[in-house]
Amino acid sequence: MSRTNTIPLVHASLGEQELAAVAEVFSSGWPAGQGPRGKALEAQLKQRYGAGDAVAVSNCGAALHLAMLALGVRPGDEVIVADYTFPAPAHAVRYVGATPVFADVRADTGTVDPQAVADLIGPRTAGVIAVDTVGMPADYAQLQAIADRHGLFVVEDAACAVGATYRGREAGALAEVACLSFHGRKGATSGEGGALIAADPAVAADARLRSSFGIGSIFDQAQVVGLPIPEFTEVGYNFKLSDIAAAILQVQIGRIDELLERRRAVAARYAELLADEELLTLPQVPEDRTHAWQSYMVTLDHSVDRAAVATDLRAQGIGCGHGTWATHVQPVFETKQTCPVSADLFRRNLAIPMHAELSTDQVERVAETLRAVLLSHAASGRRTA
Repeated sequence: MSRTNTIPLVHASLGEQELAAVAEVFSSGWPAGQGPRGKALEAQLKQRYGAGDAVAVSNCGAALHLAMLALGVRPGDEVIVADYTFPAPAHAVRYVGATPVFADVRADTGTVDPQAVADLIGPRTAGVIAVDTVGMPADYAQLQAIADRHGLFVVEDAACAVGATYRGREAGALAEVACLSFHGRKGATSGEGGALIAADPAVAADARLRSSFGIGSIFDQAQVVGLPIPEFTEVGYNFKLSDIAAAILQVQIGRIDELLERRRAVAARYAELLADEELLTLPQVPEDRTHAWQSYMVTLDHSVDRAAVATDLRAQGIGCGHGTWATHVQPVFETKQTCPVSADLFRRNLAIPMHAELSTDQVERVAETLRAVLLSHAASGRRTA
């Protein structure tokens, strides 16, 4: 299969506008972190999300880590985390010496089940990290009500959901703290990057200070007349986002509606082409929310050999992936918990190409090829409802 005939699973929508923004940074003489473009990006994010403040950081994992620190999570605490996701939330809980407790998810949306969260709350529970699963916002009204009853925080992991909405509010503004990702497969990207969005400016200030070794912005200090010498009063981290990445993101955030509309069109066409395919279930979007379509995941029938399907698709030049992870089964966490819905989705979900650069012909080729491959790898007589 020639490279020109391949259809990648993901593809970043980066072009001349982004290149021009980077050239401006090169001319400015400040390519490092927390410079003028980083400040401008933070202002843009603060306005977009109606937040108390926003902090640009190196990636979403860093934002989650900083959130745990700013919210005072300590060794001995437990934090309930959505199970069906990239394991970054559980890692962040571990970074501060606390224990992640895994909550199962809804079968239809893959987002954390509020009842599962309620059932896991105990005397050591400090808060909840909900995840907008591959671009689908979680059930924040119910989650916030549960948290309020028990005096817990809620953090929104909106890594995949820039541009999505829940009850008319934008993902990234659905909890007291939200964490965004600008990784290469996201709807808005700088290759790598992230942000912490906080309703309370004090939480953001704590995160900003810790993100730069605990001494704050060197760019700001350079504007002071004289020779200010910062003091290291606590252990911080090097989680700064470069001004090069910030400049790219200013353009990307400005384009998010355009890029998301193209992803929505792809999702709608997949839904039309695969609507009557009995060997898979299409993603379901509740009426009270919209999807950012970071990924398009179908759930294969139990009779289908997913590995064989993926092998055939790739052999024909069509990118695909397993979807995301059932975190509780990952060996690093050494848990005896079970999350049966998450585990089932982990076994049966398949991600097919989804990005803003897909053509109509490519979408139709993916759907046609997927149908044929499914039929080839479904066990005869073993189809289940």
